[in-house]
Amino acid sequence: MELKPLKDQREDYFGDTHTASSPENPLRPDAFSIPNEVKIQKIQDHFRAIMETLGLDLTDDSLRGTPLRVAEMMVNELFAGLDPANMPTLSTFENKYKYGEMLVEKNIVVYSTCEHHFLPIVGRAHIGYISAGSVIGLSKMNRIVDYYARRPQVQERMTKQIVRTLQHALGTPDVACVIDAKHLCVNSRGIRDIDSSTVTAEYGGRFQQEAVKKEFLDLIGLNTQFGV
Repeated sequence: MELKPLKDQREDYFGDTHTASSPENPLRPDAFSIPNEVKIQKIQDHFRAIMETLGLDLTDDSLRGTPLRVAEMMVNELFAGLDPANMPTLSTFENKYKYGEMLVEKNIVVYSTCEHHFLPIVGRAHIGYISAGSVIGLSKMNRIVDYYARRPQVQERMTKQIVRTLQHALGTPDVACVIDAKHLCVNSRGIRDIDSSTVTAEYGGRFQQEAVKKEFLDLIGLNTQFGV
């Protein structure tokens, strides 16, 4: 494929709008047609070429293994959430305690990657739901956050994906999620504002009622501690 001049590419793709085209992560139909071992080899080769283009000496002991380390990290860790096979099992249980109030789990660690610059997104997710007869294990909420975080992401999309998945698992629309996160594409490049963070929210069912929403926001506090 013939590439456009850099000036034309910048006009086509760069800027601060970052318009999203889909509520789903944009994947090609053949995304899983090759095994992970082949993906790792191909990424290793491409990343070695990037390092060589930057002028790095890959015969150096410190750099020799970097292309493979990066490739394995991308496939097996950072972007493992792209593979539906890694979707956690979301077992639910009967609400035998008849607990009818809001259940909130807050300060769930988020480690994700911005799909615009492939730099980290680091923050916390706060989830609440009101049982309609079923409850879910607390760790499952952490796992579903981690699953959707481990892919090139947009924070708005990730927030909606978490809510939608928990609504389906719990059989209720009454689910809410707020994410407060730092984007290193803002913090470490461009404007380089190290203190700002981004807050996104998705409120389903009764959480759209002002009184219920206020209770949820009061419980999570939003005085997020990043620990980074």
